[in-house]
Amino acid sequence: MDQYPLHTAAKQNNVTEVERLLSASSPIEARDQTGATPLIAAAKANAINAARVLINAGANVNAKDNIQDSAYLYAGARGHLEILKMTLANGADLKSTNRFGGTALIPAAERGHVETVQTLIDAGVAVDHVNRLGWTALIEAVILGDGGKRHQEIVAILLKAGANPNLADRDGVTPLQHAQKLGFKEIEDILLTYKTTK
Repeated sequence: MDQYPLHTAAKQNNVTEVERLLSASSPIEARDQTGATPLIAAAKANAINAARVLINAGANVNAKDNIQDSAYLYAGARGHLEILKMTLANGADLKSTNRFGGTALIPAAERGHVETVQTLIDAGVAVDHVNRLGWTALIEAVILGDGGKRHQEIVAILLKAGANPNLADRDGVTPLQHAQKLGFKEIEDILLTYKTTK
């Protein structure tokens, strides 16, 4: 017997079963062994329809599991745009942070999710938030990105949104110095443009 039927139905994007369990008073904020709620399970599986049903039924988009992921933070980090937009429309806490002390914007920038980065900025997530590693979204986009088109676009989006190009990491290394060290010429050029216009 499935110990967590609502989580299973959510993961499988089985809307009929999610609705049936909810109407049978299955607890919407129940936790599985990882501390995840059914909504977190849906977000991790990018199960859009199940997530919609759960959110419409009042699931908490900010509830966190044992590793500090919420449906909002996870959808942002992974670029699950539809679910992210639903969480933003339903009370996502823009200041909430993951286990690294970072906002959703930081991993989204690192992983090259261009639309997600724009969506989070438009929603009002702080562009210069520094995580526990001493890194901003801009620094992560440079040092953990691949220097390719998507990361170039993200660097430009962050700068356009007011990200400080001179904000260095804990070792005093700026995004520009990182780009130069990594040989990311295009990113270097974008950063130089903003440095001179600042």
